[in-house]
Amino acid sequence: MIYYFNRELVCLVAIELKVGAFKPEHIGQLEFYLEALDRDLKKENENPSVGLILCADKDDTLVEYSTAGMDDQLFVSKYLVNLPKKDVLEAFINREIGR
Repeated sequence: MIYYFNRELVCLVAIELKVGAFKPEHIGQLEFYLEALDRDLKKENENPSVGLILCADKDDTLVEYSTAGMDDQLFVSKYLVNLPKKDVLEAFINREIGR
């Protein structure tokens, strides 16, 4: 885990990089780190810490069930190991912006 301070959010941000697919237990591990940051490092004038899990792969349904009922302090995203070919990247961007 690495962490940094975000001036815009006025909080500490913990980042977990996972080389494999997302697993529900990653949530518990990151919650532990967020609690430690808030108890030991957060200052009174700062907002609660935010967590980000970056995984090589994720199943959106699994992430949804794993984070159900939680506040908006923890996020899960997928990262790319290799940059996709230009046409694949363009198709993804067009799909995401609704073209």
